[in-house]
Amino acid sequence: MADSDSTIAWHRAQLKKHRDVLRDMEVRRFRYGETAEPQARAEKLRLMADLQRKITASERVIGAYEKRTRRPRTTDYRSLASVHWGTWNSAPCNGEPARG
Repeated sequence: MADSDSTIAWHRAQLKKHRDVLRDMEVRRFRYGETAEPQARAEKLRLMADLQRKITASERVIGAYEKRTRRPRTTDYRSLASVHWGTWNSAPCNGEPARG
């Protein structure tokens, strides 16, 4: 999916990169086992916590962007009634520029 907002595109790329690194660390841990050295183990735990924090931050930024720009997917009355359609600024239609 191509994003017109470069910040969101950057966060999507970072999210993919950090998830891949975290997955690789987990695979190595199960394949080769834990290290017995306490300093190396503490550093690994710190790195994993830092990656998880970065993943969460990127997910929040992307989620807020999608909440602002995408229309609701459900069509029941309650969910549609809660949407402020006057402030919805997704893709322009009929050649009109997007508000925002």
